[in-house]
Amino acid sequence: MWRDEAATWQVAHRTVPEIWHLLDTADVVHSLYYLFMHGVFVVFGDSLLSLRLPSVLAMAGATALVTLLGTRLAGSCAGLAAGLAFALIPAVQQYAQEGRSYALVTACVALACLLLVDAVDSPGSGRWAAYGATLLVAALLNWFSLLVLFAHALTLALARPSRVAVLRWGVAATVAVAGTLPLVMASKGQTGQVAWIPPARPSALLGLALTLLAGTLCAWLARTGKDHRTARGTRTSLTAVALPLLAVPPLLLLMASLAHPLYLTRYVLFSHLGLTLLIGAACHALASRLCAAPRRLILAVTAAAFLGLLPVQLSLRGPDGRIDDVLSTAANVAAVHERGDGVLYIPAARRDTALVSPAEFTGLRDLALVRGPLESGTMNGTEGTPEQIAQAMLTARRIVVVADAGAPSTGTARDRAKQRVLREHFVRCSETAGHGRRVTVYRARLTG
Repeated sequence: MWRDEAATWQVAHRTVPEIWHLLDTADVVHSLYYLFMHGVFVVFGDSLLSLRLPSVLAMAGATALVTLLGTRLAGSCAGLAAGLAFALIPAVQQYAQEGRSYALVTACVALACLLLVDAVDSPGSGRWAAYGATLLVAALLNWFSLLVLFAHALTLALARPSRVAVLRWGVAATVAVAGTLPLVMASKGQTGQVAWIPPARPSALLGLALTLLAGTLCAWLARTGKDHRTARGTRTSLTAVALPLLAVPPLLLLMASLAHPLYLTRYVLFSHLGLTLLIGAACHALASRLCAAPRRLILAVTAAAFLGLLPVQLSLRGPDGRIDDVLSTAANVAAVHERGDGVLYIPAARRDTALVSPAEFTGLRDLALVRGPLESGTMNGTEGTPEQIAQAMLTARRIVVVADAGAPSTGTARDRAKQRVLREHFVRCSETAGHGRRVTVYRARLTG
């Protein structure tokens, strides 16, 4: 369990009033997901299985939906190839087994895309209502998913449906945006929570450029395949759905990041749906030209791709597949601390390991904490002033410090005070590092 999953774990264990109290100060953008996971824990109990199973099921559902969408737009072989490609993408594999909201958002967007195609072909009000409701749920899980509306607008421009269909799409989109607007406005007051996001790195830009290039190449290859639209009565082409879905959301997020860094690929994870639709269509086109049994060739290529990606898939599930591990850190603390020791967290957010595994910290005094997470309505509690922390540290004989494995944090006056007192009044006795975090034991210096 890494730090983001630890946040889900902590909040899902709170009562509904306690969750609302937290949302006044932090993570309001994840409010629906936290309430949903609270219900999951109430019904199924708290375990890593309960934490991650919703994401597994959601991504499995997204795989089925992209298969159905590809089948609807370009035939069963293209749909099969698209679904298999989607399931093999490493980013999909990563968030399919992580206790966060991104898999659920992806499933909702996949359903919205399928409903869009159905509604354009059969523009009944019921389909548009379902489309709008699905988009609203996706946006309440993470409002960055509203970027898909721009992709769908381009899809409609390319498909040229009836005026009635366009008007109904506009109504559905407006309802989804209006329903999300209170959440968007509330989250604007918590922008400090994303202040850590750096400007888009050249590697991220290169990755996006290569992805768009691959999608464009697949669209070019797919044009040689047999067109199933007329036989299936589908007005919308696969390319008109897939290319905007692949390109528009990440490009818009990247443009927004020029004003305020926000570009993280997981925020637009659903754009992989577009990529895999294009891969499916390209695979079908090529396989149809190479042999008389394209389905068998597609399955053989998928098996080869699975074997080639197996080391990556295993590494995502291994001990080093995440930034850190709050459970192993808690075990390290339990192995070295003595009753009556003090404990410090540098930065304060590393307190999550104690909040997830409180039994491992029994007998330790939190030297910096003045108000607990529940009382203060925060994720990790409220720490005292630098002076209060320094005074509390000087009363301790031994201190256990939980910190990141890299360079010590010096971002706040509290953290600098902790490090200064440790340097001047304590000596290091032992240190255990692993899985992204470091547990260090300090003993007070002897005075003559």
